[in-house]
Amino acid sequence: MNEWGDGTRVVTGGMAPAQAGQPLLPSPVFAAPFHLGDQPAGTADGYGRISHPSIRHFETALAGLEGGPVVAFATGMAAVSAVLLESLRPGDAVVLPSDGYYTTRQLAADYLAPRGVEVREVPTAADHSAAVDGARLVLLETPSNPGLDVCDIAEISTAAHRAGALVAVDNTTATPLGQRALELGADLVISSDTKALTGHSDLILGHVGCRDQRLADRLAAWRRAAGAMPGPFEVWLAHRSLGTLDLRLRRQADNALALVEVLAKTDGVSGLRYPGWPADPAYALASRQMRRFGGVVSFTLPSAETVARFVAESALVSAATSFGGLHSTVDRRAQWGGDDVPDGFVRFSAGCEDTADLVADVSAALDHAL
Repeated sequence: MNEWGDGTRVVTGGMAPAQAGQPLLPSPVFAAPFHLGDQPAGTADGYGRISHPSIRHFETALAGLEGGPVVAFATGMAAVSAVLLESLRPGDAVVLPSDGYYTTRQLAADYLAPRGVEVREVPTAADHSAAVDGARLVLLETPSNPGLDVCDIAEISTAAHRAGALVAVDNTTATPLGQRALELGADLVISSDTKALTGHSDLILGHVGCRDQRLADRLAAWRRAAGAMPGPFEVWLAHRSLGTLDLRLRRQADNALALVEVLAKTDGVSGLRYPGWPADPAYALASRQMRRFGGVVSFTLPSAETVARFVAESALVSAATSFGGLHSTVDRRAQWGGDDVPDGFVRFSAGCEDTADLVADVSAALDHAL
């Protein structure tokens, strides 16, 4: 069998064999219950909360990208919750990134710690060797959101496995085309598909990729019990969107790097981070473990007011709190209160606009704002 390239895999993944008169992408199945014959106990698959044809096509497509079986969830946080709550019991310890997605840390603080789980927070770029000792689960996020720090997945996975811990990687920022966490040693890979994976800012979804079927079966059982199954139309739209992932990521990465080159020369811009920028402190490590660098850039402007002026002066950039979509957006992270960042800290998501147009627009907006 040929080892297809990224573009071919995202276009063909999860597709059924061609049949005359049938659509290229199977239509979504909307029924909650399906017609059933009498089936042996435990084998029935005819209720939409348990499984449905549309989700099976989508999960098959994602499994081809992640390199292991995939379980899809209604949201990215449902995927995170499934990994944490299914894996951990009272008395266990979990390692989390102190600079990672704040809602994950909030979930641990509000629901895990009160139930007897020890929560250890470690900065993404810090040494994890002491923290993994005695842990049941190590959750990494690389590049981290929103600061874009990077950690060595293979090195930490080796240390964690030696200590008897599972390793999960939140791969939302990179996507499976940007980073294959399972190949680097992780047991689980988590994604908020709301963002770059589906990329049109019109869906809320998540998934977990697994090193082996046993882990996938446990998560699927948890999803069934918790009712975290995504609907058929949502996964059908996600499957449709997946076909352009390679193209979208290429343009977003080109735009991000072009913007970094402008930002690096702009007075008043500080703390610039992008793992694909040769001057970034994480560039060497990111180049070893990432296949592409994505469209997210972070930097700091002098104040919240400066950020507001920058957005107001731009014709192409709008304020939004998600990332990875077709449109370039800015999120001033300090407004949400969950991240230890300055008031003027910006997470910039480069979209798919023409590179020259976006660079010109951002440059002019910065000139007026600073």
